[in-house]
Amino acid sequence: MSRKKRASKREIKADLKYNSLLVTRFINKIMYDGKRSVAEKIVYNVLDLLQEKTNKSPLEIFEAALNNIKPEIEVKSRRIGGATYQIPIEVPRHRQISLALNWIIGFARSRKAKPMHEKLAAEVLDAYNNTGSAIKKKEDTHKMADANRAFAHFRW
Repeated sequence: MSRKKRASKREIKADLKYNSLLVTRFINKIMYDGKRSVAEKIVYNVLDLLQEKTNKSPLEIFEAALNNIKPEIEVKSRRIGGATYQIPIEVPRHRQISLALNWIIGFARSRKAKPMHEKLAAEVLDAYNNTGSAIKKKEDTHKMADANRAFAHFRW
């Protein structure tokens, strides 16, 4: 760990089409090997598919899906006196968004046989409707934290 001051957060620019920082973060998470234009095409195709399927604003659907997935609490391992405890902690806002985006992308990539933009759109729609793998992951995270509530006094 560094003894100097904390590293500063790098500013990200809003995307050009929707002027949203969330969409930019989504593009950055999807991007492989610096191929930004490919990632942008995928994300914009996803948002267009959401618009077609629901006839609502794709940004509203995307944000609502993220809000449904964001975990409020998670567990962290802490070693105390030779034993390792799972300690429930609150999740900071920036990490909530990162986890939600990672879960959506991970579960979309694990789906079979369709192009990526269709898999992502299906996963976002599932999250919007409170179904699907990402919602299950959030519920499992909350259950784990709830089960280990007895160790909350070890929080640091």
